[in-house]
Amino acid sequence: MTTRLLIVDDQELIRTGFRLFLQTQKDLEVVGEAADGHEALTQAAALRPDVVLMDIRMPHMDGVEATSRLTASGSSPRVLILTTYDLDEYVFGALRAGASGFLLKDASRDRLLEAIRVVHAGEALLSPSITRRLIEDYATRTEPLRPPTKPLADLTPRERETLLLVARGLSNPEIAAHLVVTEATVKSHIGSMFAKLHLRDRAQAVVFAYENGFVLPGSSG
Repeated sequence: MTTRLLIVDDQELIRTGFRLFLQTQKDLEVVGEAADGHEALTQAAALRPDVVLMDIRMPHMDGVEATSRLTASGSSPRVLILTTYDLDEYVFGALRAGASGFLLKDASRDRLLEAIRVVHAGEALLSPSITRRLIEDYATRTEPLRPPTKPLADLTPRERETLLLVARGLSNPEIAAHLVVTEATVKSHIGSMFAKLHLRDRAQAVVFAYENGFVLPGSSG
C-alpha cells in the first residue's frame, strides 16, 4: 500500500529536497506541497494525504494551528512535525494539538523514512533525547498540576510504569527490555492505557503525563 504524503514548508528548496528524495521510495507518494498552514488545510482537504510533513514556523498560519485544525477534522491525516530547533516551544503545542510526533530536519534519510512509516502505521514517533529536553524545558516553566486521581487509579501498576517510560521517550523495545517482557506485552499495556485515559497515541500520552504532573522534570522514578 502506498502512503500519500503532503509536504508543508515555507521554503521551496526544502520542499523540493524532501519531494525528490521521498519519490525514490516505492511505498511513498508525494501528492502535494503547501507553503503555509492555510494552503496545507486546502491541500489536505482536496488530496486526502495519509501523512502530513509539517513545518512549524510559517507565515499566515503556523504549523501548530494547522495541526490543530487538521486533527480536529473527522478523517484527519497523521501529522509529523519537522523542525529545525530541538527546543522549539511550538513543538509542544503541536503535540498537544494532535501531532503524532516530531523530527529534526537534519535527521538522517533513514530516520525520516522510519518516522513516516511509523506514524502512518498509527504509532507516534518521539525521539527520546529531543522529547525529554523539549518537554522538561516546557515543564520547568509551567507549574505542574496534581495528577487526576480517577483516570490514573484505573491503571494497573504495570500500565502506570509503562506510562512513565513512554513519557521519558523510550521506544517499545526499550520498554520491553526495561520491564523484562515481550514487545507484544508492551503494546498490550500501551493499548489498554490509551483506552483508559482516552488517549489517541504516544504523543498524547507524553503530554498527558507531563501536564498532569505524573512525571516531573528531571524525575528518575
